[in-house]
Formats: sequence, structure tokens, C-alpha cells
Amino acid sequence: MKLTAYCGALFLLGCLSVQAQVQDEQINQSLSLREQWIHLTRDLMFEPEWAAEGHQFHYKLSVEGGFQFFRDSVQKAKPELAFDHQRISRALNQATGQSFSALQLPFDRFSYSENDQSIEFYYDSKNWSCQLDGTLCKAMERQGQPKAFGVVRDLRIEAYNPLRSSPDGAYTAQIVAHNLVIKHKDGRIQYQSKDGSAVDFYDAQSIQWAPDSSALLVMKVKPGTARMVTRVLSSPLDQLEPKTLTQLYPKPGDAVDIDQPVLVQLDAGKAQRIDNQLFSQPYTLDQVQWQADSQSFTFRYTERGHQLVRVIEVDAKTAQPKALLTERSQSFIDQWGAFYQTLSGPEKGFVWLSERDGWAHLYRYDNKGQLINQITQGNWRVRDVMHLDEKTQQLWFAASGMEPEQDPYFIHYYRINFDGTGLTALTTANATHQVSFSADRQYYIDLYSRVDLPNVAELRRSSDGQLIRTLAKADISRLTQAGFKAPEVFVAKGRDGKTDIWGLIVKPQQFKPEQKYPVIENIYAGPHDSFVPKSFWPFGFHSGGDKVIGMQALADLGFVVVQIDGMGTKNRSKAFHDVAWKNLADSGFPDRILWHKAAAKQFPWYNMAAGVGIYGASAGGQSTVAALLFHPEVYTTGVAYAGCYDNRMDKISWNEQWMGYPVGPHYAASSVTEHAELLQGNLLLINGEQDSNVDPASTMQLVNALIKADKDFDLLLVPGGEHAVGRSVGPIRYVQRRQFDFFQRHLKQQSSDSNKSQL
Repeated sequence: MKLTAYCGALFLLGCLSVQAQVQDEQINQSLSLREQWIHLTRDLMFEPEWAAEGHQFHYKLSVEGGFQFFRDSVQKAKPELAFDHQRISRALNQATGQSFSALQLPFDRFSYSENDQSIEFYYDSKNWSCQLDGTLCKAMERQGQPKAFGVVRDLRIEAYNPLRSSPDGAYTAQIVAHNLVIKHKDGRIQYQSKDGSAVDFYDAQSIQWAPDSSALLVMKVKPGTARMVTRVLSSPLDQLEPKTLTQLYPKPGDAVDIDQPVLVQLDAGKAQRIDNQLFSQPYTLDQVQWQADSQSFTFRYTERGHQLVRVIEVDAKTAQPKALLTERSQSFIDQWGAFYQTLSGPEKGFVWLSERDGWAHLYRYDNKGQLINQITQGNWRVRDVMHLDEKTQQLWFAASGMEPEQDPYFIHYYRINFDGTGLTALTTANATHQVSFSADRQYYIDLYSRVDLPNVAELRRSSDGQLIRTLAKADISRLTQAGFKAPEVFVAKGRDGKTDIWGLIVKPQQFKPEQKYPVIENIYAGPHDSFVPKSFWPFGFHSGGDKVIGMQALADLGFVVVQIDGMGTKNRSKAFHDVAWKNLADSGFPDRILWHKAAAKQFPWYNMAAGVGIYGASAGGQSTVAALLFHPEVYTTGVAYAGCYDNRMDKISWNEQWMGYPVGPHYAASSVTEHAELLQGNLLLINGEQDSNVDPASTMQLVNALIKADKDFDLLLVPGGEHAVGRSVGPIRYVQRRQFDFFQRHLKQQSSDSNKSQL
């Protein structure tokens, strides 16, 4: 009996060892999927760029072995290489110490500069310039004093402070020892302030001359809270001992810079502080602009709390301010999607975007702040404004939800008259569109796709939308032969029983409908956008895990992976969006759970018996933990990356926009750290040691709370890792392997056990 038991144990260990090897091979194959598939498309165009003048354009295109950039024009119709890719590759490799091949350059867009002798692009959080002869690539230094999250100047960095010449050339202005000095061209001092100091200084970057040189506007600044986040770099590359790094990082409730407009009238030789009664509690003052006749200047005022915004005009003679427009909201005014533009024509006035009727629409006002008319209207939303043409009195814009038979998130482009008449669709195909116009707007390129429709790029004439020629039509035959299948779109009703909730389902390549598959949700519920992919490109841009390819790699391990846009996310109605107001813990879960249940009811293979897995990063990390805390009856296994687990610990800009000001009990109510004792299920926390987007202490505070609550969890800290650790930079393969293995060991095993118990 003992020998039999011993042999049985050895046999079991052997089986477990073989099973582990098989799982490791499956994970390694999934981790390699992006590299295996990414170069299998042909003629797939990315967003084109038009020249600043004329009718030339360039674009990135998939070719044999990778990607190349091409240059073309409306007249020539003969694409040629945009530059020598080998030269750029060698120069960039030398500058970065990386190894990029000529067909795998690490950027998707560029612009020509220096009379087409150089190109400029964005890579690794920096702007780069490369000379086309290949002699030099360099990161471009930023001029000026940066503002941390747009609200607190970093006073450790010297402000950009050149001489500012008046339009007529008669005067120059500059900041000297915190004070404003205006000199005549003959050297005489025309005006000099004496009240500037380190804690109440004149800002060099804000100086604006009136067009007729009669006056000057400058901001006098009282600095906000200089909150510094200190991080320890445990494993620096240049020394054995760790280093400390500091970052200016204002958080919700911190004091922001107070900008006080000051008007200097040259003839009178005096300065006047503008009465701030109309803008006494600023979050920001921006879009400062002189009128063309120099009679006044305007600016936009956003009050702290994001529930009141004003357009304010200041008379240049009397220095008296008045509110041309006041917008209020019981929830938030979405400044991440705002639009405001002054008109310089005879009627002057401005165009304003508002959600006052429940949808994001455009309104036209005269120069006295009186509403002339609503330009756009209906149960759909304006997504972006491309151009205002005052000569033709026309406006060009992007919108979604106008086409009743299409996905309400699909973006289409339109033209409309200022008076709201003449609405003309520039795009019609049942897809999401990305339109770019030539500098004179005579032509446009319409790049459209769906998750199941590869990119099509068409050159069209703006006057009548006439197709001139098809520039590119993607061929994915090789990708399809390799096993790619488009995600399945699924729609279910939300918490109100009426609103459609849209999502995607990704199945394993070897999907068998008679089998049951555990479900994993890829979540991001941030209110600043919607996130379910609508366009074809499944790989993301130089990213490993967030797009369809990351979900496919995970699905191939034997899961069904889904992504859903619940209420609280953007790009639908104002009411849909408002669900997030002061309640980020909601994360749309009531809608998501109903969506899961509807899918399980419709598809026999959609197996929720062992609960749903969930993973996400940043706000998605916060939502992942919230799922396990607040909805453990549905969500049982989660992997959370770089989460902002308590909104009081995160950046001021994102959190005050959606959680409001002042900081109150609702912040604690949405905090998963405050509710750590509710944790059920399996949780893996992953964080980068050098996260500059979300204070990494937020993760460690959650860890502390979980330990105090005697809760078991897994933790992976990546030395030197940034906010996107495991997704776009750093040890991607290792981190993703840990995520995949976690779901294999917990959710898949639970699902297997659940299936056995039902037999």
C-alpha cells in the first residue's frame, strides 16, 4: 500500500510537471502573438499629415517587413518614400542607444521642419528632431516654465524670459527680478513695476501686447502649493546605491497658482489690476486673447470645482471686466472636451460648446455675449471642431451618434453653416472615421475602419465630397491566415433598462462553441473618454497589452476576454456621463454586470460560474480592485496595474474634474484603500517604482490597508518601472507573463472546479 501510494504520488507530480510545462508554453506563445502578427498586414495606412501649404501629404503604411512613410500629393498621385529610413534609423539608434530597424521606427506620425531638411516626431515622452541626411537626431528641449498638471508652475525651472517686442517695434517688455520692465526702443524705461516678489511675481510667459501696441497684458502670479512627491530609484543604471527623485505633483485640494490679470496702458504709463470679483476662485484662466481692434481682451475662467465657467471681456480703456457668458452645471463642466473660439470678422462674437440641453453642441454668441443661435442640435454629440471659416460662415466638425443605424461611438465628419442650416455629411461609410484636411480645406483624406473592417483611405474633394482616388486599402489576408478573427460586438441594456451598453468579445483562436470559457474583463472606466476599440488597428501603438491583441493573447489561454463602456464614461449623453460625478467607485459596474449576464444568457459558452476575472491599469486598476471589493458576487480574480486607489492621492487635474472641489467624504467613499477589509477573491497588484503619473505611494497605502485587514494578495513592484509598466515600456514580457499566469492559476482553475461540480 505504501509503495502504491508512493508511486501514485510520483505519477501525480509528473502529471503536474507536464501540465505546468504545457501552460508555460501556452503563455510564451501568447506573449509572442503581437510580434508574430504585427507585420502581417499590407497597405494599412495610419493617419496622414498634410503639408502646411499646398496639397502634399505623407503617411505611414504597412509594407513587407514592417512599416514605411510615404509622401504624395493630390496632383502627382505617385507615392515616394518620405525620407531615407536607413539614415533616420542609424541616427536615432545612435542618439537613443536603442536598436530600431529602418522598417520599425518608433513613431507613427511626423512633420517636416527646417524647409523639409528635418523631421520632428514624438517618442519616449519627448519631442525629437532628426536631420534627413542622417547626421543628427536629438531630443528637443522644452522652452518655458512647465505647469504641473496645468495648474502649478515649477519654480525650480527658470522661466523662458526673452524680450517681448511690441507689434510696432517701439517697445520691449521683460521680467527683471520678478517685476515687469517696459522700455522704449531708445532705451528709456516707459514703465517699471515695483511690487513683484518671489511669492507674487509677474509671469514672463504671459506677456501679450495689444495689436496696436497701446497696451500690454501680463499675469501676476501667487504660487500654489509646491507639493513634491519623492520616489526612490532602487536600481539606477549608473551606480550601485539608490537615488531619490522629486516631482512637483499637486493633488486634489492643494492650492493652485492664482493668476491676476494686470493691464498696462502705455500712454498713461500705469498698470491696473483687473477686478477679480467675476473670477475670484480660479482653477485656471486660459485662452487669453486681444481683440483685433485692441479695444478689449478676453479670457476663459474655470472656477475651482469645474461647475462654473465664464468668458470674460476686459475693456482696454477702463480696465473693467464683464461676463460675456456664464455656464453652470449641477455636476461637472467637462473641460477635457471644451471648445471656445472667438470670431474676428465684422460680427465678432464667439462659438461655444455646451452640454446644457443634455448633449455636447455648439452655440454662436455676438460680441455682447447674447446668444445668436444654437448651431448644432439633436440627440448626438459634437466630438471635435476642425475649422471655423468666417468668410463662408461655415463650421467643420466631428460628431458621433447622428447616424441612427450605426454604432453611436462611430465618428463622422460634417459641415454646417453658422446659423445652423446646411448640415452636410462628409463621411458616410458605416465605420468610424478620421478625416484630415489640406491647409486650404479644398481636399480631405477620409481614413475609416471598424474592428472588423481594415483601414480604407480615400482622397476626396471638400466642395462636394467627390472621391478623387482610393489611396490605400488594407490587405489582412496573411493576418487572417495566421488566425486573426475580429472581435464580436455585443450590445445589452444598462441599469435603466433602456440605454444600450456597447462592448466587444474576444474569443480564443481555437474557439469551440460546445465548450465553456471563463470570462475576463479588460476595464478602463475613466470619465475622460470611451475606451472600447472602434477602429481596426488591433495592436495599439508601440504598446503590448491594452488593445485587441492583448485581449487575444489572453483569450488564447482558454478565456473569453471582453471590454465594455459602461455609464460614467464619455461620448454619449450628459446624463450617461454624469454617473461618474463624485462617484468613481461606480465604474459603470451596474451596467457591466447586466452586460455580462445578457451575454451569458445568449451564449452557452460564456461561463460566469466561477465568477468574472478583471484587469486594468491606472483608473482601470482602481476599478479592478473596486470590482473585488464591492461586487465579489460577480468578480473573483483581478490584476490591477498602477492604480489610483484613493483619488486624494492622485493628480489634481483628473480627479478634481470628476470628483469636484472641495475634497469631501465622497473622496473616501470612492477609495478602495478605505474599504480594503471588503476584499474577496484573488488580487495581484502590479506597480512601477517610478510611476510619474500616479503617486506609487497609492499602491503601497493599499498594500498597508490590506495587511492591516489580514487579506491575502500578490504584489509585483518593478524597479525603475513607469506608469505604463508592462504595457508600453519596461519589462513587458515578464509583467504580462505574471498577469497571464495569475489568471491561469486562479480563474481557470476555479472555472474547471466549478464545471466539475456541476457534472
